[in-house]
Amino acid sequence: MEGRGGDFIEFIPRLRRYARALTADRARADDLVQDTLERALVKYDLWRPGSDLRAWLFTIMHNVYINQVRASAGGGMTTALDDETVQPAIRATQTDRLEVRDLQAALLRIPEDQREVLLLIALEQLTYEEAAGVLGIPIGTVMSRLSRARDRLRTLLAGGEQHSPLKVVK
Repeated sequence: MEGRGGDFIEFIPRLRRYARALTADRARADDLVQDTLERALVKYDLWRPGSDLRAWLFTIMHNVYINQVRASAGGGMTTALDDETVQPAIRATQTDRLEVRDLQAALLRIPEDQREVLLLIALEQLTYEEAAGVLGIPIGTVMSRLSRARDRLRTLLAGGEQHSPLKVVK
């Protein structure tokens, strides 16, 4: 796989991590990575040498994922969390496992557009500019979505807003 697409190999772990965070399902994440790499190989001649290959691959993954969500005909791409979801490589205690589970559940409760920005910047360490390019949105929108995602995640992890952000007014 050298030359045409040979450089993709080093990005596979990052693509898998992002795909698993998006889909919350190991099999669907692997399918998403495979579809991404297949599309990247087919479209390899569109990549500009010297540009960021990592950002280009994440852009492709984002577009493939959005197409899959749209194709699911409104059924959504969410699934129940189980023990097969993303876990840290080493868990020191049962508390760590519970914290990861709570974080995963909270991430899935954040609106998808905010979750994508949060994952690209916090997990994949893309710059705001790179994330904006991957998602095809302005940098200001990236910053706004990231801020809202962080606030929402903080609230959810603190135990707030269990069901609805709406308040009952008497």
